[in-house]
Amino acid sequence: MSTELETSQKSLYEIDFVCWIETTAEQLRNQNYACVDWQNLIEEIEDMSRRERKSLKSNLIVILLHLLKWQYQPEYRSGSWRGSIREHRRRVNDDLKDSPSLVPYLQEVFDECYANAREQAADETGLLLETFPVSCPYLSEQVLNSEYLPN
Repeated sequence: MSTELETSQKSLYEIDFVCWIETTAEQLRNQNYACVDWQNLIEEIEDMSRRERKSLKSNLIVILLHLLKWQYQPEYRSGSWRGSIREHRRRVNDDLKDSPSLVPYLQEVFDECYANAREQAADETGLLLETFPVSCPYLSEQVLNSEYLPN
């Protein structure tokens, strides 16, 4: 690939990301592989995987946080908490359905997500961190079950 083409693609990537995507897709469709900005394309594909994983973790933390709040502050239970639990469960379950390879990852990060949710629950509720169990009191199946709410 010529230096001029590399500079042109790099500039397009930096100046107009959407145009870069459309141009790259068109080049791939036309099998014009010599003009594809491979370096940035590979980085973007790798970033897609990282974003999916980060999204899964974020949604899982929200579910766990609201389950803890639901269980440990029953006097504040609301439709908003229930709706948040439902919405984030839907997101996680959709992600797992679309990308089954995320199932082992969910198990891998489950304890880490619970630890984050536990700390955030203490912050948001004003309850002592020790109020919440060190180990997650919920099974992953319960966490993702649309009908499950702790007592």
